[in-house]
Amino acid sequence: MLDDKKIVPMQGGMEINMKHLPNLITISRIVSSIALIPIQTFSLVFFVVYTYCGVSDVLDGLFARKLHCDSEIGARLDSIADIVFYAVTAIKILPALCNILVPLHWCLIAVVVILRLACYAVACVKYHCFASLHTYLNKLTGFLIFTVPYIIFQPFAKLICLIICIVAVVAAVEELVIHICAYQYCANRKTLINLHNE
Repeated sequence: MLDDKKIVPMQGGMEINMKHLPNLITISRIVSSIALIPIQTFSLVFFVVYTYCGVSDVLDGLFARKLHCDSEIGARLDSIADIVFYAVTAIKILPALCNILVPLHWCLIAVVVILRLACYAVACVKYHCFASLHTYLNKLTGFLIFTVPYIIFQPFAKLICLIICIVAVVAAVEELVIHICAYQYCANRKTLINLHNE
């Protein structure tokens, strides 16, 4: 069992408090995401680093819960890491996406972008900070987007991308409604249900 007070000795006399492990993993995802930029897209190295980014996204939350060290700073850092990762991914796979996406896809993507910007604007005005929620729908959207490089050259890629766009729109609408209606900011809010009972 993990102990949140455990100190792990490292070479050179450095020590790491285990409660910092989730944030270190999140930071490593930001660094790895940026490292994807010069790597050839869809190469073996690309998929190794890309997969690590996805695995680290799961691990930071897992360790945060196991070590009982969830924090607002950690949640915001995780949101920033997600934005960096998906921005870099979008840039890297955009040329390939342009070959398979149809106007309907692009219209839905535009709607998602507008809704997301609205979410950030409402949250900034209401909470006076950058805010992004870790709802179940947002997590599902993130997972689905994560699969795109693996399936982009498959014959069913166009259908999967349409499903992802629809889920992303619903997730963005839910988050916008939460920001508008919630009494206070809670980064780990999972759903629109029972909004005023927290």
